[in-house]
Amino acid sequence: MFASPTETDIAPSGSLLGLLQRGRGDGWLHALAAPRAEAVAALERCVLHDPRQDWQLEHRSLYYARLYAELGADLDAVEAHLTDPEDALRDDEERTGLALSVLGHLTSYGDRRALRLLRRYAVSGANWRWALDELAVRDDDAGLRALGPRILARFPADAAGEAALTRAVRDSFEPRPWHLWAGDPARPGQRARLERALEHGDFDRWQRQLRPTGPQPGWSVASVLEWAREGYEQTPRQWREASAARCLGAVAGPEDRGTLLAAAAEGHPAARAAALRHLAERGDPDVFPLIEAGAVAADEDVATAAVTAFARMRGAAALARARLWAERADDLGACAAVLLAGRGGPRDAPLVLAALYRAVRTHGTDARELRPLVEGVGRLAVPGAVPVLRHVYRETSSSHLRGHTATALAATDGSFPAGFAVECLWDCEEDTREVGARCATTVDSRVVERLRRLATDPAEQAGVQTAVRGRLAGRAGGR
Repeated sequence: MFASPTETDIAPSGSLLGLLQRGRGDGWLHALAAPRAEAVAALERCVLHDPRQDWQLEHRSLYYARLYAELGADLDAVEAHLTDPEDALRDDEERTGLALSVLGHLTSYGDRRALRLLRRYAVSGANWRWALDELAVRDDDAGLRALGPRILARFPADAAGEAALTRAVRDSFEPRPWHLWAGDPARPGQRARLERALEHGDFDRWQRQLRPTGPQPGWSVASVLEWAREGYEQTPRQWREASAARCLGAVAGPEDRGTLLAAAAEGHPAARAAALRHLAERGDPDVFPLIEAGAVAADEDVATAAVTAFARMRGAAALARARLWAERADDLGACAAVLLAGRGGPRDAPLVLAALYRAVRTHGTDARELRPLVEGVGRLAVPGAVPVLRHVYRETSSSHLRGHTATALAATDGSFPAGFAVECLWDCEEDTREVGARCATTVDSRVVERLRRLATDPAEQAGVQTAVRGRLAGRAGGR
């Protein structure tokens, strides 16, 4: 019925490994019921080979750390991964970031070996900044102070080393260790060096804020469009569509409308993209045929810019045009359906549902347009969406999308409280756990026990605990 998932390293959704890779609550529950060796092997595979589509958006570390603690799994495999010679050859965060985050959560749960591994890796590992950020929010002052001289030894005492140190201090996600080392009275040399780095970092930020990076006020429309063209023709290419459109907003007047319409119809690709975006953002009534023509242009940059311009439109005219375009099978049709999903009314539910089915059939359960369509059928409470929502929930490898799907199911599926909502309590995403806490039926004894554990878990997020305590209080009061 639906398209097969894109070829990836993600295991089938019904397998233990596939469930854990997706971060589903059922994965947690299946792992506890499986033979321990099998469960630990699957868990280690996930932690050492990050399964996430987008590691900056999706969460897995707390989910895996809790399972490590529940299974009583040792950290030998994680240690071997962090100390592998390959670490010195690859400084990309994706290789070790998830493992380090898992160690951070285990440290919060009192695992001393996890703390020692983080300290060791901060001193010797390639992705040491990530380890230091984990320690910054979990280690005590004495432990962090002891690391100071060894971390600073990474930076030679020459001009290049001092510049690198300044960048590291300036760009640090968690500044606590650097300030702690800068204030260490037992190491005056270290203190002086870091005070200079902190001062230079502040100065660098101030300078960057003062540097102009684009066109200046007073430019004409023609100059802005030419600036966009110049960036397009540079090597490497600079796509200035957004910044040029903002500049057009500052310099364009009513007398420039003809010039902008002409540029949007047949100008240079960069100028055409900037003009389309400018006209769309201002709701120009003549922009729709230009967007439609641009969306089927042979130049991919122009086609993408036309669809992006329409996506930024608001108002009744844009909604009316979206209803005409929503059944198209191209990117403009998908964009129109997304606009209806976010801003349309009950009359638009059939178009949004049809677009959701089409996207899943054509592009699978990880398609980029699914999230707003899923949100849309939930917002419009479309009962006919339940089968496809259940399919997306089970199959998608994106835990972020699954969370939005759970919210949509809560609004459309009467069986959700006794079904998927229960496993949501063990999900890797906090928003999904919150949905489970609000919706899962307490007739299931596992639900009550899980709610109580989440209520007392110091690592759990505040929103989840608020929902959990509300359910427990309501149950105690007979509601």
